Amino acid sequence: MSIEPQVAALAHRGFSLDGHENTLRAFRAAADLGFVWVETDVNTTSDGVVLAFHDPTLDRVTNTSGDISDVPWSDLDDVRIGGTEPLSTLGELLRALPEQHFNIDVKDESSVEALPQVIADEGAVDRVRVTSFSENRRRRALASIERLTGKRPLTSAGTVGAAGLTILSKIARVTDRTSPKIATVIWSAMTKLWASKVAEFDTVQLPVTYDLSLPGGFKLPVSVVNQKFVEVAHRLGIAVHVWTINDAPEMRRLLDLGVDGLVTDRGDILAQVLADRGQWPPRSASSRV
Repeated sequence: MSIEPQVAALAHRGFSLDGHENTLRAFRAAADLGFVWVETDVNTTSDGVVLAFHDPTLDRVTNTSGDISDVPWSDLDDVRIGGTEPLSTLGELLRALPEQHFNIDVKDESSVEALPQVIADEGAVDRVRVTSFSENRRRRALASIERLTGKRPLTSAGTVGAAGLTILSKIARVTDRTSPKIATVIWSAMTKLWASKVAEFDTVQLPVTYDLSLPGGFKLPVSVVNQKFVEVAHRLGIAVHVWTINDAPEMRRLLDLGVDGLVTDRGDILAQVLADRGQWPPRSASSRV
């Protein structure tokens, strides 16, 4: 009997139909569904405590307001997400959920310094993937983690790397008619050119389409994740994760396309889609995914 390839299923900020994102309850709910990987973000308080929290401010999801970077952790005891759930530090989550793997998006400058120490203190380098839209933050955070632990965690590309791979996939539509090796040569040249600014990555995490801003406020949707993109990424040994996919037909379409992972708010739906395909529960937190 053949075994279906493993898919990285990532519970986006945990799993909570009530919108209690990035809470211990949401992450435990994802674990209860069978998720090995959960996705979170980090912002850091004024006294250096790393929180699992997406926004730079408390305004959107809590019962108070203000910038996280302006407040010490001791002043956040009474803050509740959705009015009921306390804030969680990343260290608390790593200790409370020792079997979970965390895909961590570095959102602010303070976390570049604070996050690596948490990962080192908790001995968690082998169960995290570190990323950031800011290539500068991602590169420096990775360097600090490696300096503190002697290891480099899994990492997905920042904006520069993802854009470079997207452009290459467009070029490959033409060059592959002559030889698939041409795109590989171009990629080698690109990565050498940006080597001092862009840290190596094993994964790209990106949306299906990207809205390109044009003069006059117009938006042009640009296809990112398509058959050629996935093919080129795999040719280069790079895994493709797509966010944030919440409906079953789109999940199935992307899985049929060959993507390696899906990030979702609807862990219940993704678990069922993968179960129907014989790909649930996950067998392991494979380094490939």
